[in-house]
Amino acid sequence: MDGKKFLEKLIQTSGVSGHEEKLTNVVKEFFEPYADSITTDALGNIIVLKRGRKSTGKIMFAAHLDEIGLMVKKIDRNGYLHITSIGGFDQRVLPCQEVTVHGRENLFGVIGMLPPHITGGKQEDSVKLEDLLIDVGYSKEELIDLVSVGDIVTINRNMRDLKNNRITGKALDDRAGVVSLYEGIKNLHSQIHDVDVYFVLTVQEEVGTRGAVTSTYGINPDVGLAIDVGFGKTPELNAHDSLELSKGPGILVGANAHPNVFKGLKETAKKNHIDYQIEVAAGPTGTDAWPMQISGSGVATGVLSIPLRYMHTSVETVDWQDIETTGQLLSHFVMYFNAKKMEDFLCY
Repeated sequence: MDGKKFLEKLIQTSGVSGHEEKLTNVVKEFFEPYADSITTDALGNIIVLKRGRKSTGKIMFAAHLDEIGLMVKKIDRNGYLHITSIGGFDQRVLPCQEVTVHGRENLFGVIGMLPPHITGGKQEDSVKLEDLLIDVGYSKEELIDLVSVGDIVTINRNMRDLKNNRITGKALDDRAGVVSLYEGIKNLHSQIHDVDVYFVLTVQEEVGTRGAVTSTYGINPDVGLAIDVGFGKTPELNAHDSLELSKGPGILVGANAHPNVFKGLKETAKKNHIDYQIEVAAGPTGTDAWPMQISGSGVATGVLSIPLRYMHTSVETVDWQDIETTGQLLSHFVMYFNAKKMEDFLCY
């Protein structure tokens, strides 16, 4: 099945942190042909298992399903919806967005702001979330049976193709990572591998990497790898703090990466002529890798970062080639363990 079609379906389906349940059937539709089992845990993580021929170890790949979003916190007397954020939304980009309010029925709305004619052309340095209102066109009396405090709001933005294999849309952080897992399991379908591989689609990453905590504890893997997005290079970013699009995923080096996982990923990439970059992080990363690493008695952990521009906006942009390349690296990394003893690999 086509990975781009999977990505498009994921983007079109709402899945704000804590409200990812609509994505479950989409994930199962695409992963089932390649999985030995698909289960969910009490938090909502989706765990896709592909068994190895010898079960000589357990590798866990994690990419988070959830997206950032908004929540209704008040309906005022004029029918405007006051909002708060779920996850780290860049509130500078919220004014003038089209949104869907997921109430008893889906309502189209807009986030308005004062025109420059009234402000005298003066613009505030930053937009305050508490000053933004959603207008759905209804009075409070009409809204009272349609919307409740606590209802979720998502930005309206479909996936669009740009030139040169570039894709733009909302929630590519981390639906791009989810699709790279899908590409990885497809690649493994025709391969014989020794280790059991858990492809885990985690929930609530954007509000504290909670899904990775419970799923890692439940699986107890030998090796864990978080597949997320990294800051894609744009003109204002330092080359040392960003990743170039179309040059492969970033392989993390730093405290949140086991030395042998870093080494193994590099060796795998070089051996199979897979493009990669080096990403440096001295301390914990803001990814599922941190709770994975410190779960139980500890897990040998690493991170692959897909380069992404304009993070936490509705026009996040990636290169499709980087998603495919990441999937290739994942599948070859699984095969890497056919020639390794897990006990030896885990030794420093």
